[in-house]
Amino acid sequence: MWLTDMQKIGVALTTAGAAFMLLGVMLLFDGALLALGNILFLGGLFLIIGPQKTFYFFARKNKLRGTLCFFGGILLVFFKWPTIGVLIELFGFLNLFGDFFPVILVFLRQLPFVGQLLNMPYIRPVVDRLAGSRTSVV
Repeated sequence: MWLTDMQKIGVALTTAGAAFMLLGVMLLFDGALLALGNILFLGGLFLIIGPQKTFYFFARKNKLRGTLCFFGGILLVFFKWPTIGVLIELFGFLNLFGDFFPVILVFLRQLPFVGQLLNMPYIRPVVDRLAGSRTSVV
């Protein structure tokens, strides 16, 4: 995978943002860590796909509800309502990025240990339903 230097920095910022958000949730919704994670995540996304594609991704008409919830949740985190903000932001995140879950699931099933775990008889149908994967009838 060939990435430009800006995209590599964007991947690092997005990863750091996700880590700060996870740490903020683990430390009982610490507002400062959540706000820093949101800023880093958005900055990383901006650097990975570029300013124009970022704008068009969030401005699509079919993603409007997800965009409003995502940015509304970020604003609530900034205004010292971290618990409610993260829940609304999570709803927006799932609406925005939910189309990528089947692709991620296919990738995870190709990994050595994780793939075996996800293909276990009682886990496979649950994961397929959560990711929205479709199975063929044939």
